Amino acid sequence: MAERRYTRVVTDLPGPKSAAVFARKAKVVAGPLETYAPFIIRRSEGAVIEDLDGNRFLDFSGGWGCLNVGQRSPRVVDALKEQLDDFLHTDFTAVPYEPFIELAEALTARVEAPWPVKVALFNSGAEAVENAVKIARAYTGRNAVLVFENAFHGRTLLTMTMTHKATPYKAGFGPFAPEVYRLPYPNLYRAGTTAEEIERALVSLVNPADVAVMVVEPIVGEGGFLVPPDWFLPAMRDLADAHGFVLAFDEIQTGIGRTGKFFAYEHFDVLPDLICVAKSLASGLPLSGVVGKAEIMDAPRPSGIGGTYSGNPLACRAAIEVLKTLDAEDLLPRAARVGDLIRSHFERIAADYDCIGDVRGLGAMVGMELVTDRVTKVPNKELTARVTSTALRSGAIFPTAGLFGNVIRVLAPLVMTDEQVEEGMSILEESFAAHC
Repeated sequence: MAERRYTRVVTDLPGPKSAAVFARKAKVVAGPLETYAPFIIRRSEGAVIEDLDGNRFLDFSGGWGCLNVGQRSPRVVDALKEQLDDFLHTDFTAVPYEPFIELAEALTARVEAPWPVKVALFNSGAEAVENAVKIARAYTGRNAVLVFENAFHGRTLLTMTMTHKATPYKAGFGPFAPEVYRLPYPNLYRAGTTAEEIERALVSLVNPADVAVMVVEPIVGEGGFLVPPDWFLPAMRDLADAHGFVLAFDEIQTGIGRTGKFFAYEHFDVLPDLICVAKSLASGLPLSGVVGKAEIMDAPRPSGIGGTYSGNPLACRAAIEVLKTLDAEDLLPRAARVGDLIRSHFERIAADYDCIGDVRGLGAMVGMELVTDRVTKVPNKELTARVTSTALRSGAIFPTAGLFGNVIRVLAPLVMTDEQVEEGMSILEESFAAHC
């Protein structure tokens, strides 16, 4: 076992202090809110989490992709303290405040477009997606929504309908929203498809003249970290233009520098009409937004979109500092470096174990798919759970993904050091050695 500098597990998990808190949780917290980690956090910094019992973990989950600038980024913490001394809440549409506008200016500056860009802010990723649909419907006067296989867009009625995976996100929660149509996604590992096949699927499901918007993740996140072929997103742009509907990219997990570009779509020589952002936008504070073509963004009637807490001042101040931190600390190139390191380790592990069917990703958004064997490619959810559980109990938190729960994914903070990556990868490799 390699010497550990950043991780330390000195008790069973949960340790006695965490176990006492879990006992309280069982009495008062709704059962469906199950937790992934078998411990209770006490403090955090950068990419390291410490629990109540003094155990330390390297966090490759990044709060499910919310912590690109790391836990408790100093710039963010200082801005929040300053904002606390000024004011906490008004509702921007009641009494407006400058941080909302400053953040909108900063986000529009990140979109290189030949037309004016505007922003609307909300609370969660699901709200951003749902409001993108509302905005597109107002603009086009149409109703239908196009989504893709393996998609995850949220848990509200509409976004739950748009999401592909049934259990746990949809099972038992129907009936679902109408006018949502699912298209094939070009999964390079499992099932290729063509632009022509996607268009044929579209016209077989719905009259294209009734489509308001196509919503697509530039890289599929929760559905398995699927990177599309280069032709895919430009072809969807052409499809939207040909049929007159809005093209919206769900950049909630891929955006804010995750892939080495501020937006993942920048890798594919394409420009959407609307962009949904959330997660790492405000370093874990509840904030999301729709960024897009001003003509489309202005389509809803006055007060047609919004929300009491939308674009709250604390989250706006955090987001402003996140964007500054990305530049000040060169975190976009750092994302590429972190991703290259992790991918090289994943590929080295895959060379030793046939249970790994595929390694894929872009920038610091990297995943590996586990299978029973490389010929049949049958998803191996059970092995994935055993490997990640052993790694977690050894000090490294690796989340999973995919329709069948058989993908190990990495959403590590971009501030994770090379040494921390190496230590986490050694833990993961030991876990594979124990189970494969």
